[in-house]
Parts: sequence; C-alpha cells; structure tokens
Amino acid sequence: MQKRRMLKKTLFFIWIVFAVSCDSKSELEEAIEAIPVSFTISRLDQDFASARPSELPKLKQKYPAFFPEQYPDSIWLQRMQDTLPKQLAAAVKKVFPSASGIEDQLYPLFQHIKYYRPEIEIPNVVTVISDVDYRNKVIATDSLLVIGLDNYLGAEHPFYEGVKQYISKNLAPSQLTPDVASAYAQQWIAKPRQRNFLAQMLYYGKELYLKDLWLPKATNAEKIGYTEAEMQWAQENEEEIWRYFIEEELLYSTDAKLPTRFIVDAPFSKFYLEIDNESPGRIGQFIGWQIVRAYMENNDTSLSELMTLNPEALFRQSKYKPKKQS
Repeated sequence: MQKRRMLKKTLFFIWIVFAVSCDSKSELEEAIEAIPVSFTISRLDQDFASARPSELPKLKQKYPAFFPEQYPDSIWLQRMQDTLPKQLAAAVKKVFPSASGIEDQLYPLFQHIKYYRPEIEIPNVVTVISDVDYRNKVIATDSLLVIGLDNYLGAEHPFYEGVKQYISKNLAPSQLTPDVASAYAQQWIAKPRQRNFLAQMLYYGKELYLKDLWLPKATNAEKIGYTEAEMQWAQENEEEIWRYFIEEELLYSTDAKLPTRFIVDAPFSKFYLEIDNESPGRIGQFIGWQIVRAYMENNDTSLSELMTLNPEALFRQSKYKPKKQS
C-alpha cells in the first residue's frame, strides 16, 4: 500500500512538471502565434509557364524586377518555347500546387523571426524556376524573398540525376524553410573579422542557433541539412571531433584548406583518417553550433549581442565541453 501511494505521488509529480513545462512552452508559442505578419506570394513560376507569347508585356509589368531592360524580349519568348522550363514548372506544380502550402511553411517562420527581431520587415515572396540552380535556392533582400521551387522537388527526383548525393539530399520540400531561415540569419550575423577556423565555426554556429529559435518544429538534422544517420554520427563522435581539433591546434589556424575540410558543403569531412567516409560534411558547423548553444546556456546575453560577439570571447565564456556518449 505504501509503495502504491509513493508511486502515485511520483506519477503526479511527473505530470505536474510535464504540465508546467508544456504551459511555459505554449506561452511562448502563443505569444509568437499572436504576431500578425503580412506578405504576398506571387507564383512567377506558374504565371510564366502558362503565359502565351502575347502575354509577355503583362508579365513584365507584373514582375519588372525579373525582366531587366537590357535583355531583349526574344530571350523570354524563346524561353517560353523551351521544353525544360515547362517540364520543371509541371514538376513544381505537383509538389507545390498552390501558394497556400508555401504560406503554411513561411508564415510561422516569419512570426518567429519577427518575435526575435521585431524591427525586420516581412518580405513579399516570388517563386521562380531557376533551372535547378541549387547554389542559389533562396535569395533574400530587405523587401523581397525569391525561392527557386525547382530546387525542392525531393532528393530522388529524376531532374536531380547527376547531382551529387550530398547535395541532392537537401533538394527536398523539408529544406525550404531551413534555407529561408539561413538567408535571414546571415543578414543578421556580423561577418567575422578574424580568418581563423574558430571564427568560421562560430559564424555558422550562430546561424544554426537562430534556427533553434526560429524553427522549433524542425529536427536538428533538418536545421543543419544532415540525414538522421549523419546527425547521429556527429552527436556520437562530438568528443572525438573536438579532441582532434584541439590536438591538431586547428582553432586559431588560418590554413586556407580548413573551410574545405570542415566548413563548406562536401560529401564528408576530411580528418585524413579512416573515419572520413563515415563522417558528414560541414562538421565544423556542427561543433560551432554546440559551442554557441553552450554559450547561451551559460550567459545572459541578448540575441543582438550574440550576433556581434567576438568569437574568442564567445568561445572562452561558453565553457564548452563536448558531451560524452554513454
């Protein structure tokens, strides 16, 4: 009987803690969900695909920024007849049949950005066909967000045959909002003046930390653009990765090869060890992310201050210690 009472008390305590934590989270989310944001989504991709040559003047009037005056109409008329843009537009229409689906993804993201950065102006959105220009999937300005929807058809889509797997894995609908979040994070984060490896890691660490706040429903893998298996590898090997960086004295190195080895997108990170083929690329970004997370856990700093914080001060005050895997 006594054990049963103790069990009931324990379960009651767990429920209370769970309820309080949920209420706390919901209060924040309720505050964010109450933020009004207004933007339009213009489907240039579909408007151009369905337009007749005689309708080109109307298109130019509706989307003047996308039809520079220095280019003759013959270029656009020829493109209207090209097969590839039509095929891409048809494929995009299957994945993104209406603007409402895109709005459902962007609206909560813009609310979160607005909550943490109230001064920002929410942009209008124009979706385009980019001929799978995956290096420029998203272009963000102060007043306009341009999204090449043909870069989000799904990793296995036939249009991506010939694209390397480490790139095509992120040509999926689930990466649209993380890519948009990256574009606006990079507008806010101060570019590092230092050229060392630590500064580069922490630049991307700040970007990924903003995604923690702006994309609460995204998985860690989606935020950084890893598969779940790659994310698991990074987490399980965090301590060994950090030890390697320290033992090889990489943190303050300005070796021009380090970004290629550990920062920029690649099929794997280059430790020059047997584990290379097991590792995901951009592992330096992952470590920078963990350092920034540690800093924000151990310091009372505003996001605005974080965005301009000196890498050396951030690292020193983070008290970062990689997690040991049991």
